[in-house]
Amino acid sequence: MRTWLRKKREEAGLTQDQLAKKAGIARATYGHIESGERNATVASAKKISNALSFSWTLFFEDECHDMKNEK
Repeated sequence: MRTWLRKKREEAGLTQDQLAKKAGIARATYGHIESGERNATVASAKKISNALSFSWTLFFEDECHDMKNEK
């Protein structure tokens, strides 16, 4: 689970549905990304990060750290 993403969304006072609409992606897609069931594409990472005002590269930095820690 991407708890950092959920925290950013909650700090913005948005539901998953509201954020998905603001970002222009499907709610199910956003839900899968937030839960960690699906990785964000560069395009969806940019849309979500623009909606929440953070750097889109954070998605990929987090994944790199998670993969490194699994070894």
